Amino acid sequence: MRIDAALLARIVAHARRDYPNECCGMVAVRDGQAVSVHEATNVAASPLRFEVDGLEVARTIDDIETGGAELGAIYHSHTRSDPYPSQTDVNFAAGWPGVEWVIVGLRRDGEPTVRAFRIENGVIEEVAVDGG
Repeated sequence: MRIDAALLARIVAHARRDYPNECCGMVAVRDGQAVSVHEATNVAASPLRFEVDGLEVARTIDDIETGGAELGAIYHSHTRSDPYPSQTDVNFAAGWPGVEWVIVGLRRDGEPTVRAFRIENGVIEEVAVDGG
């Protein structure tokens, strides 16, 4: 997935705004290019995990598809650990094959770090965060 700097900045801003809790959301893509960011509400309101209401997910995916795009990535932040998939992330990814995982590492003592991953069958593969 290619994502321009403005959309990536929106994801980082969401992470900063929700800190100290994790943020979460979805990225719509068309032909491998990110076209929009859809913020979601972390109903867990936790610095350790995120949870999204199923109806909100369904509505967002419907909006994405109605607009001629598809779900390309799910994003969230890690506020107390490096931006690398946790076992919880790996377990959650099992229900979302083909979707990339964008994680914003947002610690109080430094600048945000953004990394992206494919997680298939429990195998984590880092992919480039392509500013194309």
